[in-house]
Amino acid sequence: MSTHAYPVRVDAALDGHLSRWLWLVKWILAIPHFVVLVFLWLGFVLMSFFAFVAILFTGSYPRSIFDFNVGVLRWTWRVTYYACGALGTDQYPPFSLEDKPDYPAHLEVAYPEHLSRGLVLVKWWLLAIPHYLVLGLFLGGGWAAADTTGASSAGGGGLIGVLVLIAAIGLLFTGRYPRGVFDLVLGLNRWVLRVWAYAGLMTDEYPPFRLDMGGTDPGTAALSATVES
Repeated sequence: MSTHAYPVRVDAALDGHLSRWLWLVKWILAIPHFVVLVFLWLGFVLMSFFAFVAILFTGSYPRSIFDFNVGVLRWTWRVTYYACGALGTDQYPPFSLEDKPDYPAHLEVAYPEHLSRGLVLVKWWLLAIPHYLVLGLFLGGGWAAADTTGASSAGGGGLIGVLVLIAAIGLLFTGRYPRGVFDLVLGLNRWVLRVWAYAGLMTDEYPPFRLDMGGTDPGTAALSATVES
């Protein structure tokens, strides 16, 4: 695992005991979240347009818009982790844009004090194309149109969906989530969320082409080490 601290930090803790059966209905239980996320992602797209204009003329991402968009990503990650994109917890996700320290899935994005006015014109489409191709493998063919609720991570036929299915079978027959599968699922989801944040204009730092596997993000580990020292 790399120790480089990318500005998008995605963390999760695997529940010590997961139900053998609950994963069968989590997608139904999460329907209220999916409905809310549809509207939140419409807001995300609209707010990103306003941020685009602001960055183009001022080089700054309006803080209130930034906090809202980070909240949408955070909410999406919690629902993804619970329902279809990881199955890593049985704790029902909170209806909140804020971070919840007692929930096992977390996402943070470091606020950029300055962003390039030139990059904002090309990074969300041209520069991100290689990553979009990779995400197509991770999420399945229809991810660009359907993955605004976190549901298509497991339903799009991509690599994440296959791994989550393997984890579900493991839970069904053994009551345990295979640790190696968990680490890989987290690495893939972390890659996806980094690209979403980059495409959402939240950072100028290009997402790395690497799998930072496991529940602890390298950026979180580096931050913890700095605090402890």
